[in-house]
Amino acid sequence: MADKNMHDAWNQSSLFDAFESQESDTPKETQQLQTSQKSSASTVTEAQTPAQRAAELNQLLSHAAYQYYALDDPEMTDAQFDRLLVELQQLESEHPELVTAQSYTQRIGGYVSEQFASVYHAQRMYSMDDAMNLEELDEWLHKTEEALGAVGKVAYTCELKIDGLGIALTYTDGQFVRAATRGDGTRGEDVTVNARTISDIPAKLALTGLDTLADRGFGQSVEVRGEVYMPRHSFVRLNEQNDEAGRAPFANPRNAAAGSLRQKDVNVTASRDLETFIYAVADESNLSVSSQHAFLQWLRACGFSVNPHAQRVESAQAVHDYCMAALQKRDELDYDIDGVVVKVDDFALQKQLGFTARAPRWAIAFKFPPEERQTTLREIRVQVGRTGVLTPVAEFDPVTVAGSTIARATLHNIDEVRRKDVRVGDTIVVHKAGDVIPEVVGPVLSGDLQAEHERRPLWSMPHTCPSCGSPLVREEGEVAYRCACLDCPAQATERLIHWGSRKAMDIDGLGDEIVNRLVEQGVLSDVADFYDKLTEELLAATPTGRVYETSTADHAEGDSILLGHTIAHKIMNQVQESKTRGLARVLFGLGIRFVGEQIARSLADAFGSLEALYSASQEEIMQVDGIGEKLAVSIKNFFAVPENLAVIERLRSAGVVLEQPGDSTAQTVPQTLAGLTFVLTGTLETMKRDEAGAALRAMGAKVSGSVSKKTSYVVAGASAGSKLTKAQELGVTVLDEAALQQILTTGRV
Repeated sequence: MADKNMHDAWNQSSLFDAFESQESDTPKETQQLQTSQKSSASTVTEAQTPAQRAAELNQLLSHAAYQYYALDDPEMTDAQFDRLLVELQQLESEHPELVTAQSYTQRIGGYVSEQFASVYHAQRMYSMDDAMNLEELDEWLHKTEEALGAVGKVAYTCELKIDGLGIALTYTDGQFVRAATRGDGTRGEDVTVNARTISDIPAKLALTGLDTLADRGFGQSVEVRGEVYMPRHSFVRLNEQNDEAGRAPFANPRNAAAGSLRQKDVNVTASRDLETFIYAVADESNLSVSSQHAFLQWLRACGFSVNPHAQRVESAQAVHDYCMAALQKRDELDYDIDGVVVKVDDFALQKQLGFTARAPRWAIAFKFPPEERQTTLREIRVQVGRTGVLTPVAEFDPVTVAGSTIARATLHNIDEVRRKDVRVGDTIVVHKAGDVIPEVVGPVLSGDLQAEHERRPLWSMPHTCPSCGSPLVREEGEVAYRCACLDCPAQATERLIHWGSRKAMDIDGLGDEIVNRLVEQGVLSDVADFYDKLTEELLAATPTGRVYETSTADHAEGDSILLGHTIAHKIMNQVQESKTRGLARVLFGLGIRFVGEQIARSLADAFGSLEALYSASQEEIMQVDGIGEKLAVSIKNFFAVPENLAVIERLRSAGVVLEQPGDSTAQTVPQTLAGLTFVLTGTLETMKRDEAGAALRAMGAKVSGSVSKKTSYVVAGASAGSKLTKAQELGVTVLDEAALQQILTTGRV
């Protein structure tokens, strides 16, 4: 699970304290908030009547909502959708006769797919009205306080607006029994089985010292609501995996979360890193607390994950301060937010205000300005990865988005280029997916720009590798084009970078820029060169890519800044230390196709040495848990290449350990668990799963990532998912965390 309290400045007790003593408006952000997303007059043309434009807007919004909610594949950005909705709302305000029950302004956005069973919510799940700038937020605050007859006396709870998928969780007698998507607001999709794989959804409410839910203010059943999201770091990793496998990428973390939760195969959901924030309840009438702020504390006590940055404020000015701080701090979070939700804190006042047809009158969503920019696409270059996969990359005129300047973005594969239909010379829209990853949204197709776009040729993948000129291959069933040449220089560079990465040989300080410079200078061409060619002198003389801005006695303005002996010495120490990382890291670092971190560890556990592995038959390799024919063939093909064996022999000669590490712990701890295979699943309370796995291996056990008939024991922590189910189906003995601790203490099962 991502650390939801990773930033000290955002702690629960004093959120945004640094902003409370400042002026309420930071000029740059305030100007942006007040001028961006301004509500403009409706764009009814002379050729259209208001009724025709309203019908057109309803059709556009309904289609976009279907793409967003039903297919998790939006065709327009949130900002574009919001602009159309604002236009329709203004049009209907000017022409009330256009408001019908079918109008999108009267509907709750959502969709119920037929691939899941539908379930009814305990109470309707409403949408939220939006404030697109500070002026609209002020208007809502004033209107709300006037309606309550308490101008200047209303307290609010401000919460970050999580950009995820709405979910409703039902508990009966404290036990989790059902999860449903928001759907159309009345009915949602039953995703209970998938939701059970999300580690921070409690299987049982933590009612310590209390016998029933009623003691906490509820009857025997309760439905709480919140958001399922994917952390940004997990989103980046998932799209890297998709790129490697030649699969289409997810557009943003929200789509990734929605697509992951709404899977027919629960194993897919379980393999994705999903988390939740819970913030609402279907029916508060039996609740023993009387405000939103107190309710959030109740949720925490029950064991739910609650966003730590919610804050109760007592003035409109404090609401402003919170929104400003949230906008400034959004880039520091490990999850996407697209605004702030402002709620009247007191439940009695909420009830007094009530609801419209689609939204509560006591809450509003303040939407952040869209971080989108238009620029010109100058070129689509092809980048060759370490496994030979060719990736088209868009290069465009530099623009500043979400606080940094970007000039390139991956287009992932040829299918993605075709889907977005971007062509060199187009005016394009760019943003940062999750405010992190530069992404091309698509071309601007309006007026003359569309005609110019249609005259430009479609872009196509080259027939040969741009690095080595070898023919490209596209295997059946894969999206990706590959260069199959092992001598390809581009692949060599990426393999070298991968070898020094944290999860491989972990050579700290050896960044991409340094590796690229060493390759350009002819110092490095394969991974063995780190150990038999690289020297401190060569490193120290390597240009860093930066230049001196002023002249001195020792250098001229514009001269390259060299790495220097101090940094070079530290890196060479790291190179020496990397020799003892062990077989699993070597196997992962070699970049064998399909061999990831877990597979590398399984192979190391099974064979013990690199020599034993490359001497093994395909059938023997396939006996290792989690390895099928495709992966075994890839391993055999790698070791069948004489050049690869030559590199391995040079690594051995340089002193790189090609066996399981014989660290002091393994030597001193009796190998009492030798011959046993453990699988760890769920969340452990006393230690991390990686730590538990390392402790078991130190005693001689094998730790696998998958359950099979060969598995000796499955250790199941909280919220264990499909691995626990499979263990029960196969009759594998299941241990709890207490039993694991007993094993680690005694060395015996």
